[in-house]
Amino acid sequence: MQWEITRRKFLRSSAGLFGATFIDPVTLLGKAMSRVRFGLITDSHYADRDSAGTRYYREALTKMRECVQVLNSEAVDFAIHLGDLKDEDKNKRESDTLKYLQAIEAEYANFRGPRYHCIGNHDLDSISKAQFLQNIENTGISQDQGYYSFDQKGFHFIVLDPNYHPDGRHHHKGDFKWYDARLPEHEWEWFENDLLKTQLPTIVFCHFTLYNFTRDGHPYYITDYPRAQKLLEASGKVMAVFQGHVHQEDFVELNGIHYCTQLGMVDYSGLENNSFAIVEITSKEIKIDGYKRAATKKLGKK
Repeated sequence: MQWEITRRKFLRSSAGLFGATFIDPVTLLGKAMSRVRFGLITDSHYADRDSAGTRYYREALTKMRECVQVLNSEAVDFAIHLGDLKDEDKNKRESDTLKYLQAIEAEYANFRGPRYHCIGNHDLDSISKAQFLQNIENTGISQDQGYYSFDQKGFHFIVLDPNYHPDGRHHHKGDFKWYDARLPEHEWEWFENDLLKTQLPTIVFCHFTLYNFTRDGHPYYITDYPRAQKLLEASGKVMAVFQGHVHQEDFVELNGIHYCTQLGMVDYSGLENNSFAIVEITSKEIKIDGYKRAATKKLGKK
């Protein structure tokens, strides 16, 4: 596994359509010698509704409260939620759904540091993208941005938003199928540009998977995931992709990139069944310290 950026890959990515300048791999490696630690949360699905299957919607508030207390005590550099922050009840009223969003975001806001969100499919049940973004905070990011990037301690982080219809319209107030997700062309262009411009090893966050994950005949990936993989691999900069949506752990390595899919916080009753993680990244390895149900992993270079 090659996380160091080779000169050949840099030449290829630097000669792209957008005219990025050449980046010396020695410079990149020098900037990657620090360490970054962040909290990783996904699929809390808070709503005031009865449990269904493994999902205990009301308990997400106390699970998030415990999670934030741990992340604060560990003094992680930032926290990110991978999507489906909230849910809706059977009445699907916009006003009630907004209350659920505001309640779970208030718990998440007790984290003492920068915090970020991916947009999940259930984040758009009953409400619009604009309503979701207006009721959350992505530190240092404009409130109209569903996809964005930021730097922390010598690493670059990209957050994707694949909640779009084939014609480029964003998913809106439940007018979509939960398994249908894609990036519009303007986001593809931004994604490629962002990878070309960064001089840092990169981590990508997305609610849907960027690899072929199916279960019971249903796709959990973005529609054009092979295009995403080619872009990530061609850049030579991406160490890992972290995803939610699946409510199942899955760790695969494809062409030198780790694809890490996390458990949902909402599943199973009681704090003993809480699920979140602290991820520590250096230039040499990725450590995932899972809490309660979540697995602990060390992902290094081969």
